[in-house]
Amino acid sequence: MKMKPARTAPPNASPWLSSPAMWKPSGITTRRAEAIRTPAAMPVNLCSSAPLFAIARCNGMTPAMRDTVNVRTARSQGVGKMATATPLARAYLKLATNPEMFWVAFKECRARGLIVDIPTELHAMLDGEHGETKQKAARLVVDLAAAAGAQEFTRCEHAHVSGVSVITGGHGLRRFLSDLSDDPQGVVAIPTTLNSAGCDREKMEEMGIDYPDFLKYQFEIVQAYSELGIEATLSCTPYDRGIEITEGIGSWAESNAVCFSNSYTSLITNRESGLSALATALTGWAPLWGLHMAQNRVPNIRVRVECAMDDATDWSILGDWIGKQIRPEWSLPWGMMPYITGLPTPASFEMRKALTSAAANYGCPMLWAGGLTADPPKVESYEGELVFAEEDLAARYADLAPTGVVDLVVIGCPQASVGEGRATAAAVRGWMELGKRIPERRLWLFTSATNHEILEADGTVDLLEEAGVLVLKDTCPEVTPYNRDRYNHILTNSLKAEHYLTSGLNRMPTSVAPIEECVANAFDPKRISGPRPVMEGKGAKPLASNKTHRGGETSLAGQGLPSQSNWSVRGKALVTDVPITYLGYVNSDSGVIEEPGHPLDGVAIEDTILVYPKGSGSTVAPFVLMGLIYTGKGPRAIINRDVCPLTLPAASLLGVPYAHGFDADPTLEINSGDEVEISLDDGIVTLDVLSRTSEA
Repeated sequence: MKMKPARTAPPNASPWLSSPAMWKPSGITTRRAEAIRTPAAMPVNLCSSAPLFAIARCNGMTPAMRDTVNVRTARSQGVGKMATATPLARAYLKLATNPEMFWVAFKECRARGLIVDIPTELHAMLDGEHGETKQKAARLVVDLAAAAGAQEFTRCEHAHVSGVSVITGGHGLRRFLSDLSDDPQGVVAIPTTLNSAGCDREKMEEMGIDYPDFLKYQFEIVQAYSELGIEATLSCTPYDRGIEITEGIGSWAESNAVCFSNSYTSLITNRESGLSALATALTGWAPLWGLHMAQNRVPNIRVRVECAMDDATDWSILGDWIGKQIRPEWSLPWGMMPYITGLPTPASFEMRKALTSAAANYGCPMLWAGGLTADPPKVESYEGELVFAEEDLAARYADLAPTGVVDLVVIGCPQASVGEGRATAAAVRGWMELGKRIPERRLWLFTSATNHEILEADGTVDLLEEAGVLVLKDTCPEVTPYNRDRYNHILTNSLKAEHYLTSGLNRMPTSVAPIEECVANAFDPKRISGPRPVMEGKGAKPLASNKTHRGGETSLAGQGLPSQSNWSVRGKALVTDVPITYLGYVNSDSGVIEEPGHPLDGVAIEDTILVYPKGSGSTVAPFVLMGLIYTGKGPRAIINRDVCPLTLPAASLLGVPYAHGFDADPTLEINSGDEVEISLDDGIVTLDVLSRTSEA
């Protein structure tokens, strides 16, 4: 394996923006001026929808000069009436003392992406002309554009929304959707499909779900999405007979689908959260950024495969294995994007799907595979170069093999294709010919409604059910609440299932084997003996932290959200430099962090000024935070070191004071227990420590 140092960020090369000579007295405090003068250190932020040329009326020009900065001259400079400026751009423009300087400043700001044209349709939504629901969605789209530093917006062809299962969305999701239900104008603007639910509504009894009112809540969620005009496909594989659109720009919130689409089709999508995908679905617009831009779709890891890859589970192991090799020093701004050579061609749909779905476990939004995808752009060097050999494959199979009694076998994560369904049936048929039947329905096959219909028509479903298989549709292994009185060790053919079942909500010991071995274990409960594996101790190792106690005066400057008006909040800080995983590791009722090894394990976030780098984990995690905010168990304000697509949407939609992009790391400069005051004024946030807590 070859590794090289992480790339350093390019220096601030703008001569005008960095020139002290351009600064004139304007009533801006020294602290705010310093923040504005260093835009490279602070993510940009869109302002309200006020026309750009109106800014001239706030600066030092005479009335006669201001009159020359009008709609006509704005158009002559190539800017539409709906242009908006970031707080940084506004600060520069207000310093202009004549029209010539104003337009020099304008052109410089626009070149740096600090001035953005909002489409007329999106602008009308911001103004409430299309109802309250679309106004909320438009504000979130603009907030996300600000955080991403997007220079323009793009119309999207299709959206796929996650956050459907009762156990992932919880009461935060149900409350949020109910708040949208009374708006007759609140329907999606583009074709939109829906991710998997938490159960097959027709087979609740067979699944043994022990969760009060689960079906009632699940129906409530699906119905609410349907009333928004979303097609209730209830599938995590929209690329598998789910949609006909195969090119353009999409907004998808299911990670495995993102990687498949970007890798094998011409429909390009960023890795969205459930809320950002919903906002785009309602407005039809998204910030143009990230993988939408061809220059960002470039491989950053090279992988050479030097072993036979005969089974789809081999491909699943490879995708997951690549993610496990990532090094902290590698610069992967858009996630790992490997270029893989040495794979056999042609490859089945199931093999290609297994590869991308498992690679998505570690944030992979796109990959290239020689002979299976389009050729990748040429790059001079890679962050890492890996070799996947026979011994690597064998070692992973050994690590993942079941070592005790298997309670349940699950196939179909992501939901099983027609090919996977038929492969399972072929393996089952051999045992049936020996007169065997699966006891206690120990094998569950998950698939989409569309594929279920095909498998039912060709007799596959009948054969599987005759053998004792429970065939489920509309749901997925990772979002199902298992009855722990029955099931405490799962065997699967999917590294995606293993990744999610062993973490987060279910935390279930999970083993992996090819379909044939999975089926054999389903037929023979005694095939493997011995005690079940347990999850005790997993994650209990203290997570790495660089925090030390800080003393003395501290004042930081950062950025707010364009959708939020000026605010000021005072209170006790709760601080960590370790990301917070809301889904599965923050109690959705109490707001207590429950992650062994986390510096804040056992601490409640309620009524704090919560300071942390960013959220981590599932794209539906924002609904946990929203649920806590709804019930008064959430924080007073949130400060992220990094822009966080998991936290920002909840703060934007529910109006929780939110800040990011500070001139120093707030997770290190602030102590838990410090009394702090945080204020938003014209897009700039100031954070002041009023008193320090004593060192423990």
